[in-house]
Amino acid sequence: MTTVMNDEAAIRAVMDRFAAAFNAADIDAMMENYIPDKSLVVFDVVPREEYFGAEAYRSAFEEMFSRFRGTPKIAISNLGITVDGNVGFSYCFMTVTGTDAQGNPVDRTVRVTDGFRKIGGNWLIALEHISVPVDFSTGKLVPLSKQ
Repeated sequence: MTTVMNDEAAIRAVMDRFAAAFNAADIDAMMENYIPDKSLVVFDVVPREEYFGAEAYRSAFEEMFSRFRGTPKIAISNLGITVDGNVGFSYCFMTVTGTDAQGNPVDRTVRVTDGFRKIGGNWLIALEHISVPVDFSTGKLVPLSKQ
């Protein structure tokens, strides 16, 4: 039980490091939380895209930051973590706020599920899936409730 609790705390620390790096616009530090090779898989919602490999996802972050005036901020809420051996997953809400390049306010909340692998004693994100619920009858996004 202690090992699971330690692993959960380690994954929570990964998520905290990611948020701190994001809030500092430090893409190098953000990427230290991901598998550093081509095995990383990310399914993103904005733009609707798939990324295979760490370099491809790094480029996506560079492009995303270029769409903001100043540094956007991210907040993680409702973080849940499950660990079993050398694999684990987390789920949470992430809210990005800031000002886009046109001067419009941004306040966007998404659901994020991360799959983790423990490699050399370190937890790294190996799979990331970002989503928002859609009402298929209207095609419109359904607001997320952060419970």
